[in-house]
Amino acid sequence: MPNEMVDLNAETDGIVKEVRFQEGEPVKKGDLLVALDDSKFAPQLAEAEAQLQLSKASFDRTRTLYQDKLLSQQEYDTASATYAANEAAVQLKRRELKDARILAPFSGITGARRISPGQVINKSTKLTELVDLDTVKVEVEVPERYLSQLKEGQKVEFRVAAFPKDSFKGEVYFISPQLNAGTRTALVKARIPNPDRKLRGGMFANLDLTLQLRDSALVIPEPAIINNGDATMVFAVTSTNTAVLKPVNLGLRLAGKVEVLSGLKQGEIIVVEGVQKLRPGGLVSLATNASVTPYLQ
Repeated sequence: MPNEMVDLNAETDGIVKEVRFQEGEPVKKGDLLVALDDSKFAPQLAEAEAQLQLSKASFDRTRTLYQDKLLSQQEYDTASATYAANEAAVQLKRRELKDARILAPFSGITGARRISPGQVINKSTKLTELVDLDTVKVEVEVPERYLSQLKEGQKVEFRVAAFPKDSFKGEVYFISPQLNAGTRTALVKARIPNPDRKLRGGMFANLDLTLQLRDSALVIPEPAIINNGDATMVFAVTSTNTAVLKPVNLGLRLAGKVEVLSGLKQGEIIVVEGVQKLRPGGLVSLATNASVTPYLQ
């Protein structure tokens, strides 16, 4: 997602007088993008300002007479209300005149031009889009079971199909306080600097989110695990090539592998294939063309 993105529309009906932007060009906040014909707004503003001056003069005279007790409260209130109404009318006409100029609400890149000079538009007419790509946001739905490991500031790394050789990095800045009731996931957002504007809104990202770093973690293949009631064990191979059952405590599970918190030491040999044929104390021999794989890491 872009850092900011908006569809630009006019706040008033009118005729397009000038289109002051080129499609796909950078613009700064406050730049004039489209000017509408304001020839009908300027005279209306002048008329409203004249009415305001007249009502102010009348109100000033009325106030003086009222202070001298020569006018009633009702006459003073009427003059005061007329003056306030005319003042509000001037503010409205000034706003309408201002609305004839559509300015960039933030710095960004303009989209496709949807209008032409001389075209009659209304408030629902889309003029163009404005997109800020200097920073982009990546959105990902994270399963509920990982919520305890999520925090702002975590690093993300991802790739997109358009630039398969490039790796983009950013960090998490938002974790949704509300889970999706249907999928049991939380929306997580990360910001990624995009100075060369390679990344565009709507791209699909293959993302790696680092939840936790575990230094010197012991990891073994999941098929080595033997479940016996509430106990979890593996077959280890002793120096005399005999099999011995060892109870282990497991930690994080990933696809095809599992973390061992206790029960094994780095460098021990365990049996991954053929555990169903083993018994404690049995001799272990490698199958033909097999080898010992140093999987503990």
